[in-house]
Amino acid sequence: MLKNFKTDWLSNIRGDLLAGMVVALALIPEAIAFSIIAGVDPKVGLYASFSISVVIAFTGGRSGMISAATGAMALLMITLVKDHGLEYLLATTVLTGVLQVLAGYLKLGNLMRFVSRSVVTGFVNALAILIFMAQLPELTNVTWHVYAMTVAGLGIIYLFPYLPIIGKLIPSPLICIVGLTIFAIMFNIDVRTVGDMGDLPDTLPIFLWPDVPLNLATLWIVLPYATALALVGLLESMMTATIVDDLTDTSSDKNRECKGQGIANVFTGFLGGMAGCAMIGQSMINIKSGGRGRLSSLAAGMYLLLMVVFLGPWLKQIPMAALVAVMIMVAIGTFSWHSITDMRKHPLSTNIVMLSTVVMVVVTHNLALGVFVGVLLASLFFANKISRMMVVRHDDALSNHCEYRVIGQVFFASADKFIDSFDFKTVQESVTIDLSTAHFWDVTAVSALDKVVIKFRREGSDVTLIGMNEATRTIVDKFGVHDKPEEVERLMAGH
Repeated sequence: MLKNFKTDWLSNIRGDLLAGMVVALALIPEAIAFSIIAGVDPKVGLYASFSISVVIAFTGGRSGMISAATGAMALLMITLVKDHGLEYLLATTVLTGVLQVLAGYLKLGNLMRFVSRSVVTGFVNALAILIFMAQLPELTNVTWHVYAMTVAGLGIIYLFPYLPIIGKLIPSPLICIVGLTIFAIMFNIDVRTVGDMGDLPDTLPIFLWPDVPLNLATLWIVLPYATALALVGLLESMMTATIVDDLTDTSSDKNRECKGQGIANVFTGFLGGMAGCAMIGQSMINIKSGGRGRLSSLAAGMYLLLMVVFLGPWLKQIPMAALVAVMIMVAIGTFSWHSITDMRKHPLSTNIVMLSTVVMVVVTHNLALGVFVGVLLASLFFANKISRMMVVRHDDALSNHCEYRVIGQVFFASADKFIDSFDFKTVQESVTIDLSTAHFWDVTAVSALDKVVIKFRREGSDVTLIGMNEATRTIVDKFGVHDKPEEVERLMAGH
């Protein structure tokens, strides 16, 4: 326990504190923007980002990952806020957290093992594209100063790390934000700033109980929204955790992350914030700025609150061009560039899954739908591939006896092929079906075996099954009917 504490909190203090500052600065405009999307006051998103970042630092299952208010979650809140108001949003946030905690105890985080690498790659590429597209409004119909500052910011981000000594001590995105802010103030450059995004809160958040009736009517209003928010939040968090796992070559506890996200959202609802989840953009900023431990998430949340409450006048002067440069860096770093060159050597099915995930996420902005489509396609391609590997070999050396040897997996996708592999027209006195190299997985497979045995018996053949493994025998004994005389008579009679 003590070793884990030192690793999570004390092994990278300077890097985590500096990275947390960069993340906090990047969170401010996004939290405001997401609040506007959801139709609530900017402080709702800012309080949420503070609360979630701080709580998840203690409760989450993935150190170095940043969680806060997100656009994917905000999109699901629009109708709720419009029809029922802020108080119902806060109640929904609390219920979202409760559902996520339950998901953690039900170990739903283990479902991530069903998400293939091609789906994860498509998810990453889609998010990179969305992050870049989100910066385009800040680069449209603006003066040349904005473009110049954005290019200068990218130059600082990519070139500063090459400076001797100092380039490794301070995160280049932090230098970009501070440097361009000072430059814009000194030369009084007229560009869009953080202050133009919305008003910053000037008070600390306080505990409050959502002012909604505690009855079934309220539950039926908030439950559908809470369920959708819980699913999307967990999905994005699990996918982001997988990506950070790869970046840091470490592992995460997905079920603990489910619980941690839930606890964070419950706290957030009682502090007047909106539901949130893990953010791949800010997590990438954190990792690339040197953040690795839980301290970086805690620092990001604390910096965020202190800056917006006590340093509001200074924060308002940060040019959006500086933050756009940081987010473009994130988009470039997030995109899996090798996935493009790998398309030439990867199977067609893998490429289709990856591209379908990208297209669905980018077109619909619905992360859950995109991942669902990717997982569905990957499952279909896998089932088709495994079904084609099932073969039945035929040996009819004796004129009155025939032996079949089944090799491979028999399940719903290969059941028809299994049946079609037998010759029912040539009458044999006896038939042996060797199942020693086969495995039957489901009821459809057992039903196919029943059909084969019964068809042979209709032709007058004596059928013998040999070589069943224990798992196959268990499912055949439970669901099969070929060895149950009353069922066979009913089937053979055509009933």
